[in-house]
Amino acid sequence: MSTLDTRPMPGALRLGWQRTRYEIRSFSRERDAVIFIFAYPMIMLAIFASVFGQNGATVGQDVPFAQYFLPGMIATGILLTSFQSLAIDIAGERDRGGLKRLRATPLPPTAYFLGKIGQVLATALVQLALLLAEAALLFDVPLPDTAARWGTLAWVFVLGTATGAICGVAFSSIPRSGKSASAVVTPVVLVLQFISGVFFTFYDLPGWMQEVAAIFPLKWMAQGMRSVFLPDGAATLEPAGSWEHGMTALVLGIWLVLGLVVALRTFRWRRRDDG
Repeated sequence: MSTLDTRPMPGALRLGWQRTRYEIRSFSRERDAVIFIFAYPMIMLAIFASVFGQNGATVGQDVPFAQYFLPGMIATGILLTSFQSLAIDIAGERDRGGLKRLRATPLPPTAYFLGKIGQVLATALVQLALLLAEAALLFDVPLPDTAARWGTLAWVFVLGTATGAICGVAFSSIPRSGKSASAVVTPVVLVLQFISGVFFTFYDLPGWMQEVAAIFPLKWMAQGMRSVFLPDGAATLEPAGSWEHGMTALVLGIWLVLGLVVALRTFRWRRRDDG
């Protein structure tokens, strides 16, 4: 005669950790996605540093091009790893029926989302390490030399990654199908990259473009990262003449809360045509 297992289920945090491990393994098997997410920022940094930094050319405050563009590449890497990756991935899982089947299991929804965010944080951390190694070894970009700069790097990285991940979850409900997800998400990311000081020096962009970019998180992630890698005097190149750490935290925090509210209200476990 069998007896029922009355042991309580593990807590959400433990299940979230197990789900994170599963998500990391699944991500590592998608070789094309792994190569794109890790290689894209590194390739773009190499291109910009090599093309624009020829013959020792610099930007304002005599900052080498590689040093100026590294913060933007870190920021755009965070955006790709969190927002773009999750928005496309979750839409695909929904379209294939994976979310519907998962919802029918005892796994708490919180553990599923913790797993996604954990995978994004791990991936973004690896990407950050690769970018720092490339910049330091190939282009002699100086790494942060004070605890304060490393601290700024840490909180901008964590807050920016969390914000991008939550917004990616919220945005995943917009594509009508998994097949259309990339076509819907990628243009949004590209536009943000062009207006947020990733591909161009931000102070050279038109004023109206700077104002539009200031609405979105990527501009503030890039500016926060510039405060880590650029000399203090380079703050005068920013629109406000300072690094505005408080505003960076505020804007990212607002988008984090907004993304969470939208995700809670709009997230779907089923396809649109599945009830």
